[in-house]
Amino acid sequence: MPPTPVNMPAARASQLPPPPEAFHLRDTAWHRASIKQHLQHWDGHSDLWVFGYGSLIWRPEFDHLEARRARIHGYHRALCLWSRINRGTPEQPGLVFGLDLGGSCEGTVYRIAAARAYDILLPLWQREMPSASYVPRWLNCQTAAGPVSGLVFTMDRRDEGYVTGLSVDEIVAIVRQGRGRYGPCTEYVLQTADALEAADITDHRLRTIAQALRRPL
Repeated sequence: MPPTPVNMPAARASQLPPPPEAFHLRDTAWHRASIKQHLQHWDGHSDLWVFGYGSLIWRPEFDHLEARRARIHGYHRALCLWSRINRGTPEQPGLVFGLDLGGSCEGTVYRIAAARAYDILLPLWQREMPSASYVPRWLNCQTAAGPVSGLVFTMDRRDEGYVTGLSVDEIVAIVRQGRGRYGPCTEYVLQTADALEAADITDHRLRTIAQALRRPL
C-alpha cells in the first residue's frame, strides 16, 4: 500500500487509494468512445458548453467563443479525488477537485464552436478523465444571460479514488506532500482559490484550506 500521508490519522489510512498495480489509465480509443456516447443526442450544429470549477477556470487550454460565470445545483466543489498522476504519485498521492453530490457550485461555463467540438473535446477528455474517475453529465448551468446546458465532469462516488470525510487539517497535510506531472498539489489548490477570488466567487471551505496552506510550517 502507499505510505500513510504525513499527519494522516490511522482512521483515514484505510481511505488511501489502492496500490499502483490496481490503477489503469484509459487509452485514446476509450476516450473517443466515451465522447461519442455523451454526444449521441447532439445535433452536430449547435455550439457546446463546458463547465469549469477547478483548474479549467484558470487554465482551460482550449479555444472558446465565450466564457460566462455560472452556477450549477446538486453538486459542490470538493477536494475528493486522490491524484496519482497530475498532482501526486501512486506512492504519495495528492488531492484534486471533483464535483461531489449536494449543494451548488459557481464556476465558469465556456462555449465551444460546433465545428471544432471533437478536436477540442478529445484532449479535454484525456485531461479530465485519465482514469475515468468522473462521470460526464449535461447539467443546467445558470448564467446572467440565461440558462445553458453544459457538459460537467462530476465525481463518480464508486471510483476507488474517491475520498470523503477529510478534515481541513488532513486535506492540508495531503496537499502539501503531493507533486505530480503538472507540479505541486499546493500550487494547484492555491491557483484555484486565487482564480475564484479574482472572479468574486465565494467558496468558504476552499478559502480556509488556502489560508492554512499559506501559513509557514
